[in-house]
Amino acid sequence: MTTPQYFPLVDVSGTPHARGVQHGRAVPERVAGGVALYRAQLGRRGLDDATIRRLAQSMVPLIEAYDASYLEEMRGIAEGAGVPLEDIVMINCRTEMLFGYADMKRAAEPAADSPSPSSEDGDCTGLLVLPARSATGRLMHAHNWDWRQECVDTGIVLRIRNALGPDMLTFTEAGALARHGFNSHGVSLTGNSLTCHEDFQHGAGVPLVLLRRRVLEAANLAQAMKTIWASKRYCANNMILAQATGNDGSGISLETSPGEIFWTLPENDLLVHANHWMSPSAVIKLRDPGLPQRPDSIYRQHRVENALGRVISQPEGRIDWTHVKAALADEFGKPDGVLRTPKPADFSSISATVATTLMDAANRVMWVARKPYEARNFQEYTL
Repeated sequence: MTTPQYFPLVDVSGTPHARGVQHGRAVPERVAGGVALYRAQLGRRGLDDATIRRLAQSMVPLIEAYDASYLEEMRGIAEGAGVPLEDIVMINCRTEMLFGYADMKRAAEPAADSPSPSSEDGDCTGLLVLPARSATGRLMHAHNWDWRQECVDTGIVLRIRNALGPDMLTFTEAGALARHGFNSHGVSLTGNSLTCHEDFQHGAGVPLVLLRRRVLEAANLAQAMKTIWASKRYCANNMILAQATGNDGSGISLETSPGEIFWTLPENDLLVHANHWMSPSAVIKLRDPGLPQRPDSIYRQHRVENALGRVISQPEGRIDWTHVKAALADEFGKPDGVLRTPKPADFSSISATVATTLMDAANRVMWVARKPYEARNFQEYTL
């Protein structure tokens, strides 16, 4: 019988630079895989190595201005993995570089004429179940990460022991500071891509990876929300935030554009978000250029809501992890289902559900399934 393959657990502690060195030394081959992936992706957009390096260098002062310790951690990762700092910046700023490269290239080289960025991005599905509807009596937070198929071999689970703040457990790409996860205060986060007509039109902002890391350092849900309101943003994104404390918990979906933030709250103790705007105000105010490329977001949202809604409509109905796993494994519309089987995407990419993540932040435990379209073998990770 084939032994299931899981994402490696990387433990780091100490100063930001020391944590970075430990991170890079633990998974240098995965860092190298991420560098190769995004260099190739940027190359298919017409950027040569010198331009990629200049774009990464242009992000360095922005990172340092937001939080100098994040840049130190990136320097440590680069040292530990044996790669240039620009490669680690590229991994941490890959959303901005992949989809905002035309605007960034014009800023770095005013005379250059760059093509418009693609609005194609990952197609993820996230959800919350509040304690009143949970079979465990604790808040449930889960997510399908749909992105480049190669990331099944570049993903890691990063456990951060932080002397100056909460400890964190985050599923992320090797070399990156965070993606989604939770901290020792029970604050949890997942993120889904969104697009709007304002993307990359308002100048420099905080790279999404750094913003998510800052959210995961929050002491409580209110501070996590304040972090997002206080940060200037390059592009649209959805973040589902929650905090779980014992048998209590609350959560919210924040849909962010470069100029505004829109929120939706759980209904019947359930919240689901895919890749289109849900707030009525956002739907009225914003034009969504990405929806024609991923209209399946509409039925993915509806099918997950319906699947979980049917459970809680029953007398004494409570949602357990089996129900959540089933909802996130829905293949209706294959390959364009909630669970994405590998399919061609823009710029000669292959997209797929890289991982399904389940989080019980109150109990400080996460389960992650690698390549769930092949087998849903969940590995447990604890904080």
